[in-house]
Amino acid sequence: MEDVRDLKELQFDALKEVANIGAGHAATALSQMTNKKIMISVPEVTVTPLEEVPEVLGHPEEVVAAVLMHMMGDLTGRTLLLFPEPSARALCDILLRRPAGTTTEFGVMEQSGIKEVGNILSSAYLNALSDVMGMMLVPSVPSLVVDLSAAVLTPTYLNFGTERDYVFCVESEFQFEGESPDLKGHFLLLPDLASLRAIFDAIRVG
Repeated sequence: MEDVRDLKELQFDALKEVANIGAGHAATALSQMTNKKIMISVPEVTVTPLEEVPEVLGHPEEVVAAVLMHMMGDLTGRTLLLFPEPSARALCDILLRRPAGTTTEFGVMEQSGIKEVGNILSSAYLNALSDVMGMMLVPSVPSLVVDLSAAVLTPTYLNFGTERDYVFCVESEFQFEGESPDLKGHFLLLPDLASLRAIFDAIRVG
């Protein structure tokens, strides 16, 4: 698809601004959920082919906690929130108000907490995109899997398109007050082809 190569710096800035707005909304919701001040920053937004995403994330053999949701409404596709396993464990400690290093496995409570964070983040990012595009976007109920990054990021697991499809990848860093180190994750938006074109049309601002 020529669209990706034609995107200009100004348009990537527009995508990053949408992501920053979503991150701000998500930070507010997570702060209320955890009673901790939280900042979420978006160091980088990329648009990359699906088959290259494991390389963008850095470690195809790394174990991740992945929250998958379907995007419905005026645009359709998938959203995927990925946390490296150490960040997912640390996040569970914060959500369940445990001492750091307590979480050793992802039981029912831990899975519920991660899915709720995925729901909050995905909804916040989709709402920001919805506001910019003037379209209705509705996320589905989240599902969670803990597996290798390369196993999660396959068309078979995602039930999504082909390797030629493009993914919006939003790197996200979470800084909780009084917690160290920062937690890292990636939010992936995988629009269907028609929705991808609609997003490109909406951000062609220069």
